[in-house]
Amino acid sequence: MTKATNTKTSKHKALLLISGGIDSPVAGKLLQEKGFELNAIHFSQEPFTDNTPEKKSLLLAKKLGIKEVIVVDAGEEFKEIADKTYREYYFVLIKRFMMKTSEKIANEKKIEFIATGESLGQVSSQTLSNLNNINQSTQIEILRPLIFMSKQEIINISRKENYFDTSKGVEMCDALASGKPKTRTHLDDLLNEEKKCEMEKLVNKATHKTRIENTNQEIILETQKVNICK
Repeated sequence: MTKATNTKTSKHKALLLISGGIDSPVAGKLLQEKGFELNAIHFSQEPFTDNTPEKKSLLLAKKLGIKEVIVVDAGEEFKEIADKTYREYYFVLIKRFMMKTSEKIANEKKIEFIATGESLGQVSSQTLSNLNNINQSTQIEILRPLIFMSKQEIINISRKENYFDTSKGVEMCDALASGKPKTRTHLDDLLNEEKKCEMEKLVNKATHKTRIENTNQEIILETQKVNICK
């Protein structure tokens, strides 16, 4: 007599970096359609921004059916990176910081993947060179379901899924940035910049500055102007 096999398979888990902007909830939706179970993480830049991005992230996570969002209070760490490194590398460095921090949290929670709303060439940090160097910040696999989509295609899905009215407000990822961002970076240069700001210490510090926010709380958004991330 043969032993019965369990045909029920568990879903792959992904930790979605959600900023409150247009791209990340669309990325999350596409992953859910592929059968992924999502957790969400948001990096707060307070006190250098207000809490609008966090509010938007919670509202968008709720629309995705995510009950809780991991919020990393990383304003001080972003400031350290901005103050101690060459400003033209800022956007790539903060992406590497967020990936490294997210990887540690994902590993603790036994989540297999990190997911982002990045798409190729949309902004300066998302060139092929920069995305490759962001990839090399972690061992965990980074999923980018929007990688070859145009901004208009992403907006169309955002409108269809009723995310757009929440997502369309200001994005504050450049609150601490200055200078012209590098569109082509070299890993050795990034590693040298990371030594200046003691990146690994910042990552370890950030992992101890997390809180869990429930998406069922009442959230009211003020009217915001549109901006764009680099």
